[in-house]
Amino acid sequence: MSDAVEPTNAATPAQSFFERLGVQQVILPIGPGIPLGFESISSPELGIGGVYGSWGTSYDNQALRGFIERRLGESMKDEEMMNLAELGFLRRHHLPDLSEAEHLELELEVGARLLREAARVNGWGPSEVQGVLIGMSCPVADDYVVQIARRAGIPDDALKVSVHKACDGSMGALHLALNPALAAPGQVNIADTLRGKKVLVGGIEGLSRFTSRARDKNALQLFGNGAGVIGVIPGQTMKFLVGKSHEAFDIEGLLEVRMFYPYSGPKQAGEPLVEVSREAPNHVRVAGLMHEPEDGSPVVMAGLMGMVKLFVRNGVQVVADVMREYQALMSKLGTPDKPIAVGIVHHANYKINQLKAKQLGKEGIRFPMPWLLSEFGNVSAASNMIAFLRQLPKIRPGDHVLFDGFGAGTYYDVMAVALGT
Repeated sequence: MSDAVEPTNAATPAQSFFERLGVQQVILPIGPGIPLGFESISSPELGIGGVYGSWGTSYDNQALRGFIERRLGESMKDEEMMNLAELGFLRRHHLPDLSEAEHLELELEVGARLLREAARVNGWGPSEVQGVLIGMSCPVADDYVVQIARRAGIPDDALKVSVHKACDGSMGALHLALNPALAAPGQVNIADTLRGKKVLVGGIEGLSRFTSRARDKNALQLFGNGAGVIGVIPGQTMKFLVGKSHEAFDIEGLLEVRMFYPYSGPKQAGEPLVEVSREAPNHVRVAGLMHEPEDGSPVVMAGLMGMVKLFVRNGVQVVADVMREYQALMSKLGTPDKPIAVGIVHHANYKINQLKAKQLGKEGIRFPMPWLLSEFGNVSAASNMIAFLRQLPKIRPGDHVLFDGFGAGTYYDVMAVALGT
């Protein structure tokens, strides 16, 4: 990782994702008609493919101000507007006002279409899929994963895993699918269950719905809708090498997030923050405790420096720990110089990733960490999956990739994997 990650060029025209070559677009007949755009990407060499996209109107940074003012019903001051281009974001996708029933139908249809397309890109029929693991910060329904899998034509006996660890959700899901050491005694070993099977893993985030009742002006500027789903065969097309899952409660409330999912309540000191429950014979829920806003708001942010404080210190340490394990493993295997080809890092914002790269560089840890999501804003658990799919055409069989997920709560999942059969 170099001391500076690959930046977004603020002078580049803010092209909409929907205008990108290769993106397919449909209008879903919900409310006034909601645009859905998606791009499918496949690497036959690696045996991995997937789909990513977004839904709603695409707002550039200039137009975003008017949208937020309409949503809040008040004007924003110039000093309240963030320099979003410097943070790596040129656009994000938002929805008009919809009813709860319309939001539910919209996200069920988006999720089902993504699952079907991700299976198709991998050459699988929906009936062949044996596992679906989806990370999401604010599910529109408690059984969202079960519902979209059924609507997509995936068998009822396929294992479904709902992962609620904020922006770390999709990486928490991928880690569970690959690393058998994560299973606690008495719990289903998801990685052992899914090894050698056809599995869909992703993040689906309807954050425009989530923030529609928020008053936090930073959150309204940063977050938007996004989703990404990949198909893997654990142990074959993607092989786990080393990894670490870490949790550290956000005592100060630097990023307060309401839990819109089942959770039993606050934990005693020393108890795990993550609850794993069997919701049905083939539905597992992984839910992380959040520091919730006292006023019941969906999200409250302490500001950009609060985000840096929240994620960089622990985030650097977790990546450093995994890299030490990786280097030890490579030495044991007789390939001490085998590099990490690329790091796929959650796109919280460009400055956070830049600072993480700088701090890791001080410890002698360097690998490419491209910035890849300028048209989306922060899309939480979807960002790692979108970034991976955009990087996929450049990855070669045998390459080792580091996935770095982190999110509110706070939760971290970092893993190194080998790609290709």
